[in-house]
Formats: sequence, structure tokens, C-alpha cells
Amino acid sequence: MSRAPGFLAVIFVLLCGASPARAAQDAAPERGTAIIDPATLRDLDSGKFRLDRMLLPERTADAPLANNELFAIPAMTPVRQAIDGEFDRYVARHAASLPKETIGVGTGFDFQLFDRAMLYSADTRFVLAGIVNRMDRTYAAETNCGEIRLIYRLTRINKAAGDDASPPRLPMSLNLVLKAKAEGAAITCAEVAGRWLAAPSGGPWTASGGPLDLIGHENIDRIETNLQIAHAPKSAVRDFRTDYLLKVFRYDRNISMFAEAPMENQIDRARLLADDGLKREFKAWLLDPVNLAAFDRGTVLIPEKFLASGAIAPTPVGFDPSELEAEFGLAQGEGAVFGEADVVAALRKAAEGGVKLQNIRSLAGFERRLNDVTCSGCHQTRGIGGFHFPGVDWMADKPSNMAVVPASPHFFGDQVRRRDILTALREGKSPDYSRGFASRPQLRGSTELAGSNYSDGWGAHCYVQGKPAANDDASFRDWTCAEGLTCQAAGKVSRIGMCFVKGR
Repeated sequence: MSRAPGFLAVIFVLLCGASPARAAQDAAPERGTAIIDPATLRDLDSGKFRLDRMLLPERTADAPLANNELFAIPAMTPVRQAIDGEFDRYVARHAASLPKETIGVGTGFDFQLFDRAMLYSADTRFVLAGIVNRMDRTYAAETNCGEIRLIYRLTRINKAAGDDASPPRLPMSLNLVLKAKAEGAAITCAEVAGRWLAAPSGGPWTASGGPLDLIGHENIDRIETNLQIAHAPKSAVRDFRTDYLLKVFRYDRNISMFAEAPMENQIDRARLLADDGLKREFKAWLLDPVNLAAFDRGTVLIPEKFLASGAIAPTPVGFDPSELEAEFGLAQGEGAVFGEADVVAALRKAAEGGVKLQNIRSLAGFERRLNDVTCSGCHQTRGIGGFHFPGVDWMADKPSNMAVVPASPHFFGDQVRRRDILTALREGKSPDYSRGFASRPQLRGSTELAGSNYSDGWGAHCYVQGKPAANDDASFRDWTCAEGLTCQAAGKVSRIGMCFVKGR
């Protein structure tokens, strides 16, 4: 099993620590696509965008609902039941696979389980940590102009006895996914995009004609949760490891309740590998030239019959192939869904049919896209402690470095692409919704990210060029480093690495 070298964890923190300085500039990459200002988020959380007010718009009380009350409302009952079921299954799997390693709540266990009591406690609530415009996903929800996401972080609201710090955050995010345009709303996608792009960096966001003016309970589509279910400190028998539980719950407006749902593109690896019929069906579907082209662009929408309704994402994950990766074994090894000959033949057929692939030009590129198109695989790429968007902790008196960093390099590196799509929508043009691999942003001709850790600067993901160059993998040969830097492989097998100063 491949593990990320210890120094990589430090590198990730250093890379992410560079983001706030850049985000504070007038040319911040998230301009027009996200709200990450702490003061703005505090104001929005005290108004209609507080979670309980979004879920219960009729509620007028000033005090926010604590989580014991939040999970007692009928709409949230299925969410609690599903999360409880995942905890029970996780503990049972642990007992079966690692019987000699203890698991439970507290530091006395080998695997330290998240304390579920805190999730449903009167001492915690979900606090607004960021708002992200995902109109770049209009291809998946054209009539609704894509999505707007309200991201909340689980936070203790009462200080522990003798604790001088502000209420500490807990390792869980809840993402309330909203339709950018509610059903029947008298506004166009061009107008919605224009509002976001025209908004000054400090707002006002909720004023008449502002980007959040038409956002409310009627826009709710689903909830996505990301919970650090357990972690294991480094020991004599294992490296440090943290497992994250990912879930999705669709909102059923007819009964005003959330229901557990398949996760978009979260391929159910175990079920596919165990079912030869399903395996053949999935292979035929994905290698069809039309679907393969969408897969290459990153806009594929895999049918739900092939998907899972929950996932455990372990971190950190090394650069070499590993069973910790979401789709390990689907394209190589005994019983795999796809063989190298299958992929090569499909790529050739697509090219002969006039399909110009942008990212997948080899088996390795196909494997990487198989991984990063999934929720858990993307989650494992260039994240901070497993979260791409932890958000700023505006409740802290003395926020730690981790709390100050609003998002990962993956997040910031994708903002130029998202802004280009917003601009195209505003101007009534057909957007290019394609995206590169999660760990290397698609530049689209822009030089905005040149020399940064998001693209080819220090710490950026890269590909070790070989000699002769003709032997370099076609999917990654343009993953180079800026002048003065060299690509250094971070694994024992893979030539994917990170850009560092020459001679390091």
C-alpha cells in the first residue's frame, strides 16, 4: 500500500497557507465566484442564511437552533438516521478488518471515533463558513442555472470549562446546495451570472438586485455532508490516517423531507467488481464515444445504477496507486472493469470519430479521471485535512492557521475556469464547461495562475519529464514547472510529483 511521505503533509499546509494573502488582493481568484470574507459571513449567518432559517423560513426567533433541535425537525430525521447507520457499519467493518486495533471515542483508542453526541448536542450548531457560486455546473442543471452552495461548519457554541478560546470548530461540514434559479423564477441565467460578476468584493450581497436577493428556502435541492468519522495517530503499525464520511440527501418538496440519495459520479467500486453483468454494462456505457468525451471533459453524469449512496475517503493518499484511492482496481489488475486494450481501443475509436480529447490520452489519464470524477477521489486531491473548503472561522478570538485558510489550492486553482463560465453565461454565449484534472487546473489560455502553487509554481503538481520525451505519458507531459523549479516525484512508482527549487 502506498503512503504519502511525511513531508507532503507539511507541504500541503504551506501551500494552503499561501492562499489567504492572495485572496485578500483585489485580483483574488474567487472574485465573483465565492464569498469568503469573515465579516460578510458573520452578517449573513445572523440573517436569513443561518441554517435553521433556510430550513424553516417561517421561524422568527433570534436565537439559532442548536443541533439537538435541528436534528429533531422532521426534515432532518432521515439525515440523522442515515448518519447513525453509517457509523454502525463503519465500526462493524473496522472490527472485521482490524480486530487487533481498538476503536472508540477518546484518545485511548487506536482509531479515535468522532463523538456523535456532539453532532446532536445542545452545545453545537452549524455556522456559515462560506458561499460558493457553482454556475459552472449549469450543464448538470440547465433550467436552474447550476447551483449556489451555502457551506456550514459544525461548531461548539458553549465554551468548555476553563477554556479561554472561542467556540472550537469540529471536523464536519454541511453543504446546503441551492438551485441558482428557483423553479419558475422570472430571471435568466445571464442575469444571475451578471449579478455575481457585478457584485463588489464587500457586497451588498442581499440587496435588491444583488446575487443573493432571490435565494431562499424555495431554492433548496439537497444537503451534502462531510464528516471526519475517525482518525488514527501515527504509530508503530501505521502512518497517520483520517477517514471522512461523505453523504448526500435530496430534498423532497412534496413531503418537506431530506432523503438519502446516490452521490453524483461516486462509482460503487465494490458492487461493480462483484457483479460481472453490472461490470460489463458499465464498461460499455463509459467507453461509448459520447460518454467518453463527457468523461474526458469532466462533465459526465454517470447513471445512478452504478453509484453508491455513501463513501469513506481516507487521507492522506500517496501519489502512487493505492487501495485507498476511490477507484483503485477498476482499470488494472485481476477482475478489473477496464483493461488497457479496452481503453486504448476506445480512445482510438473516439479520435477516429472526430472526438478531440483534452485530458485523457492514455490508460494513466483514464485512471486518474476515474478517480477524480468521484466525490471521494476528488476529496483526496490537494485538500486541507480532507476538506476543499473549510471556510474561515469568524467565531474564533484567536483563529489557528488552519482556521484562517478558507480553501485548498484545488479550490483556488479552479476559480479562473468558473469565472470564465460566468462571463460566458452573462454574455449569452455557450460556455466551455470542461475542466482539467483536479490536481492541475485548466488554464484556458489565462496567465493568471502562472508561477503559482495552483499551476506550475513551487508546490504545484507536475510530471517528471523523461528521456526521450516521446516516452512521456501523453496525458501529463505538459504538467511542467516554472523556470528555476524542477519536478520531483513524490512516490516510488508514479512520475507525478511536485515542483521544487532545483537542487533541493
